[in-house]
Parts: sequence; C-alpha cells; structure tokens
Amino acid sequence: MLTGGMMDSDGPPLPSTGRLMAIDPGEKRIGLALSDPSQSLAHPLTTLTRRAGKRFPMKQLRVHLNEHQPTGLVLGLPLAADGSDSEWTEKVRTVRSLIAEKTGLPVALWDERMSTARALSAIRDLGGSTKGRKEEIDQLAATVMLQAYLDSRKT
Repeated sequence: MLTGGMMDSDGPPLPSTGRLMAIDPGEKRIGLALSDPSQSLAHPLTTLTRRAGKRFPMKQLRVHLNEHQPTGLVLGLPLAADGSDSEWTEKVRTVRSLIAEKTGLPVALWDERMSTARALSAIRDLGGSTKGRKEEIDQLAATVMLQAYLDSRKT
C-alpha cells in the first residue's frame, strides 16, 4: 500500500486540467516532475540544487515554470514516520507560501513519506545501481509522489 495523501487544503484547489509540476524538496537537492496535460501520467523533469544554508532556489524553479507552464504545483511535505510535523516540515510550509506568492499558482501539499524509498526500490527491482545517481533518484521520487497524487484524484 502506498502512503501519501493530501495534507491540507489551504489556498485554491489544483485545476483538473493542464500540466502539474511536483516539487520534492530536500536540503541539498529538489526533485521536479511533470504530468502530461491530461494529468494521467507523471515523468521526471530535473533536479534543482540548493546551496547549503541558502534559500529555496526560486530563480531555478521559475525557469522550469516558464518553460512548462504548469497549472498547479504539488509540493512534497516531509512528515515524520509517525505522521507528525518536524522542523523540516515547517520549513517546507514556509516554502509553499513563498512559491504560491511568487508564482501565483495554487500549491497543494502532499505527504511524500517513502517517495525516495520507493524510487530506490524501483531502481533496484529493475537491476540498476543507485550509486552516484542522487539527482536521478530525486527526480524519480518527485515522479512517484506526483503519480500518487494524480492517481488519488481519479478515485
């Protein structure tokens, strides 16, 4: 069974048509994924890099927003294993406010626990190595998270 789910409904709901972009935030790397316009299938996009101790790389994100023109964003919320908030969770909530303010796009929070573990497992199941593939893994984790979000809207 997949974990993950809508975390809150602050702000406008995400549109049901047009591309959605997922953002899987990390302290060093931020995985991005994109849906198709029908919001059926997610695919990896890229990985943004955050310099240690620096703010969210809004300029880097804006390049991809301008290129792909998503109608909404899904931001991974890194909850603790027991589902509670952590210091990192609060930082991500602040990032959500920043992204919504700077882009004007609706931003949904999605429980992203286990998305990286599922991405690693998928690579290993296919006989691949995860060594030296951190950026690909971050993109795949964002893809796993976005696909779970898309699938949840179909039911």
